[in-house]
Amino acid sequence: MAIELAPLPLPPTADQAKFDSDFGREVKGISPGELTPDQFQEIHDALYKHSALLFRDVTLTPEQQYALTKAFDPEAESYGHGNHKTQSTKKSILHPDLKTIPRVPQVQLIGNGTVTNHEGLESAALKHPSHTTFHKTKVSEEDEAAGITRFYRWHIDAALYDYSPPRVTTLYGITVPQGPQQKVRYDDGTGDELTVPLGTTAFVSGKKMFDLLPPKLKSLAVRTKVRYAPHPYVWMAPARAVSTGLGIENDGLELPLNELPEWEESKVMTLPILWKNPVTGGLHFQVHPCGAQELEITALPQVIAREGALYPDGGRITDLAEVRALLYKMQRPAIAPELVYPHDWKERDLVLFHNRGVLHTVVGAFKPDQVRAFHQCNLAASDVPVGPTEEDVLDVCLANA
Repeated sequence: MAIELAPLPLPPTADQAKFDSDFGREVKGISPGELTPDQFQEIHDALYKHSALLFRDVTLTPEQQYALTKAFDPEAESYGHGNHKTQSTKKSILHPDLKTIPRVPQVQLIGNGTVTNHEGLESAALKHPSHTTFHKTKVSEEDEAAGITRFYRWHIDAALYDYSPPRVTTLYGITVPQGPQQKVRYDDGTGDELTVPLGTTAFVSGKKMFDLLPPKLKSLAVRTKVRYAPHPYVWMAPARAVSTGLGIENDGLELPLNELPEWEESKVMTLPILWKNPVTGGLHFQVHPCGAQELEITALPQVIAREGALYPDGGRITDLAEVRALLYKMQRPAIAPELVYPHDWKERDLVLFHNRGVLHTVVGAFKPDQVRAFHQCNLAASDVPVGPTEEDVLDVCLANA
């Protein structure tokens, strides 16, 4: 029997005419921890087509969650940042956010408050990431008390050094505190705001991010790769983010390369801006703006007119401010309030998302006594993301010349 898929209910803030109509489906009538091979194949294809899948009222052990995640990449073995690595690298900005489930090190406990006697962890002090510790500016205490908040950090789940970006992330809500809605304020001069459920995870489509680009930027995106900093989460730790959570301020606070943990050039990641969907063939704009260090641009195909094109002869952008400004110009339209899906978490929700097809962010703030517990799993992939083919480059450049 075919699986049943239903559209996710879009928030009132979404623009139905602009929103990616393929984004997000709820899967009904099957248990994600006990899929038959045929059912998994349907789930596999549905995820790549719809970018995010929701299962409601699920019972899922850490072992089942790991098995489900691994089914999308059977050769993958370790957590996306390496088993036990985030907690041992104390200079990393990820260090406070993750606690490893001892018997299944590929599954992480994330959330807020103190969790006791949980899956082999006697006690775990969890802290929900907040913009107040990562952004250069923050909302006032009065505004925060009134429910004003921000996006924390738009990102892809990926180490971006040594380990290849995971194909899929699974998030399972175990303890989900309820409370009044909060209002995300962009604070970037646009006046943009977004009303969200407490503790939402917000998603945007990488396909939509590419589709929104004007012709010159589409032609540039299809020809460009991003070089990430070595140990990017250590490198960026002293720096502070812009108010939308979409990148880092240019204050020169990044850790100098010679002060990073020992690193090897061969493990530094250089990845295309656009990642090709293995099922639909679509191109998704997939850049983690906070870790980006340089851009490498190939020349336009010879048959394309140079006049008016951006970087027609290719080149390399090494100025960090220029890198960030260009990426922000390309990515910011896709996080407009009408294009964001903020998931309204319920206990025992399981969300699978195509980590190579969407960007996402933690949102909001909890009080210290509000206990929240989630299991997260993603696996460092057995392959690197596939970028545009030569045919894709030619087609995009011809269409946007």
